Amino acid sequence: MHIPVNIPVANIKLPGDLIIPHGAKATIIFSHGSGSSRFSSRNKMVAQYLHKKKFATLLFDLLTEEEDKNYNNRFNIDLLTTRLAGATEWLERVPTAIRDFRTGYFGASTGAASALKAASFIPDISAVVSRGGRPDLVMKDLPNVKAPTLLIVGSLDYDVLQLNRQAYTQLRCEKKLEVVAGATHLFEEPGKMEIVSELAGNWFEKYLVPVKV
Repeated sequence: MHIPVNIPVANIKLPGDLIIPHGAKATIIFSHGSGSSRFSSRNKMVAQYLHKKKFATLLFDLLTEEEDKNYNNRFNIDLLTTRLAGATEWLERVPTAIRDFRTGYFGASTGAASALKAASFIPDISAVVSRGGRPDLVMKDLPNVKAPTLLIVGSLDYDVLQLNRQAYTQLRCEKKLEVVAGATHLFEEPGKMEIVSELAGNWFEKYLVPVKV
């Protein structure tokens, strides 16, 4: 089920796409990186993989078109976090079958920073995955993240890998750093995004899907 949405946050509305596959069991909210949008081909690829794993996904624009024209907004982590938190609260209120599902975040680049910052104060977030993220931008918030967190970085993304290693030491939650061999920052090399999708899917299945007894 594909539901186009307009998410009210403060005095604006942010367009998005909520997709609920048949038999969905948890929800992943995407927080995209600077200069990207809900149409990000890489995030959509991950989302499509998660649909096959029975996860609902919400991809939405964290900035309006006008806001995105201001380059500084793309790195305004506080603003992006406010938008992500607002979308999370909205999703918990909407009358859909997924309202009571466990929720996880998938963040890329600066979007990963906003995902981790939001997870540091929203108790209902049950898992976070960062792809080529910048967790170092919210270093002071990392010790407060309770959700199990997976950091995925390309081995050839040298500077970001070093920043992720530094950030990793500040996380006090269940955590893991996965280095994808031969991948650069955008995981453009053949087969690398497939590895990212699989790693993310496994992490979310481990921490979001209720154990049957």
